[in-house]
Amino acid sequence: MNTTPAPAADAQHHGYHADKDALARRLKRIEGQVRGVAKMIDEDKYCIDILTQVSAINAALHKVSVQLVEDHIGHCVVDAAKTSIETGDESYVNDKVTEASAAIARLVR
Repeated sequence: MNTTPAPAADAQHHGYHADKDALARRLKRIEGQVRGVAKMIDEDKYCIDILTQVSAINAALHKVSVQLVEDHIGHCVVDAAKTSIETGDESYVNDKVTEASAAIARLVR
């Protein structure tokens, strides 16, 4: 297993860089939703209404996660594949695929 990052990936931004502003806006909205749920609890709102909001927060976080996975595969894994081809060392791409698989496994638990 190669623990050295692919040179092409180090010289560039992470895969989500192009979507960074949109991701930040989405996370700020989620943050606001979480504060809203806390306020609902403070105000003793109806349980089902709170659970509905929690479900919406989970869905929004899921969208962020899917975007980050897509960006990782489309950028980091692709760059590692190019580096593997250039160097003849398959460990670059294997490491990135393993990372992506582990991240996806954590998300679906």
